[in-house]
Amino acid sequence: QAIQDALRIALREDPRVVLLGEDVGLNGGVFRVTEGLQAEFGSDRVADTPLAENGIVGGAIGMAIYGMKPIAEIQFIDYIWPAYEQIRNEWSVLRWRSGNTFSCGSVVRTTIGGYIRGALCHSQSGEVLFTHIPGIRVVYPSNAIDACGLLRTSIRCDDPVLYLEHKHLYRQTYNKGAYPGPDYMIPFG
Repeated sequence: QAIQDALRIALREDPRVVLLGEDVGLNGGVFRVTEGLQAEFGSDRVADTPLAENGIVGGAIGMAIYGMKPIAEIQFIDYIWPAYEQIRNEWSVLRWRSGNTFSCGSVVRTTIGGYIRGALCHSQSGEVLFTHIPGIRVVYPSNAIDACGLLRTSIRCDDPVLYLEHKHLYRQTYNKGAYPGPDYMIPFG
C-alpha cells in the first residue's frame, strides 16, 4: 500500500508521470501494487507492455529524454538481465554522454530477494551488479515507511533510479499504522 500510495500521488501531481510494465495496468501487477491505477488514470498513463524487459527499459529511457517521468516495472529482478545492456550502456550514462545537457530522470522498479518460495526464477538478489554502475542511484528500502518516502524521492530525481522492492515488504504495514502523509519524502544519502 505504501508503494501504491507513492505512485498514485505522483500520477495525481505530475501529468508527466507514466507507469509501464508487464501487467501493471489491467491486472495491477504481479503483487497488485498498481491495482486500480489504470482505472483511475487511464491506459495512456498506466500502460501494459509486452514481455520484453529491454523494450520496457528502452521505452522508459526514450520517454525520459523527451521530458516524461516514466516509472518502469520489471516484475522480478530475475528477468532484468535482457535490459542490463540498456541500463549499463544507455540509462546510466546519458548525463555524462551529453555533457550534462540532459538527464534521464526515471525509475525502474523491480522486486528482489526470496520470501515467496519462488525458486530459481523468482528469488534472485542481483543488486550488487547495479551498485557498481556509475550514473544510477540504487534505492533499497527496508520497511514500508521508507518504501513510500524513498519512492517519492526517486520519482522526483533527475537521475536514473533503480528502486528495489524486497518481496517481504509487500507483507508489512505502515510502521505502527502511521501514514506519513502525501508530502513525505526521504532524501537520498
